[in-house]
Amino acid sequence: MPWNLVKPVVNMKMQDLCLTPYPNHSKGCPNWGKKPGCPPHCKPIGQLIDLEKDVWAVWTRFDLGTHVEKLRGKYPDWTDRQLKCCLYWQPKARVALRQEIALFQKEHPGFEVVTTPEASGVCLTPTMKQVGIELEWPPEHWTYQIILAGCSVS
Repeated sequence: MPWNLVKPVVNMKMQDLCLTPYPNHSKGCPNWGKKPGCPPHCKPIGQLIDLEKDVWAVWTRFDLGTHVEKLRGKYPDWTDRQLKCCLYWQPKARVALRQEIALFQKEHPGFEVVTTPEASGVCLTPTMKQVGIELEWPPEHWTYQIILAGCSVS
């Protein structure tokens, strides 16, 4: 099962990634300051789950490379940016993650689930390296959907 115990690598500067400009979003993510799970409104990870107790990473892996090649066959004139656009793969990947979270919660009832760990200050690249997963930045072959789960802070 794609879950493992981890020691989250915390750096609140991870929230700054949300302000990084990208195409058609000169001020970064449009969810900044609007969605409850997004900065600056979200709480630091240590206020959501007890980092002194077991923390689990739960993830799914999406085959972006195969997805891109399938789309390239259907839409040969599309650019790489269009072929990799998250609008075309993220819904399927998120369904898989929700299913994995449900399986995890059956075996670990009562654990708090943090669906936006980076927004809560977790640097996922070194955190996932602890379990042998090398995240690609930017993703070329595989992309991961990752949550953290642990005991609620009392």
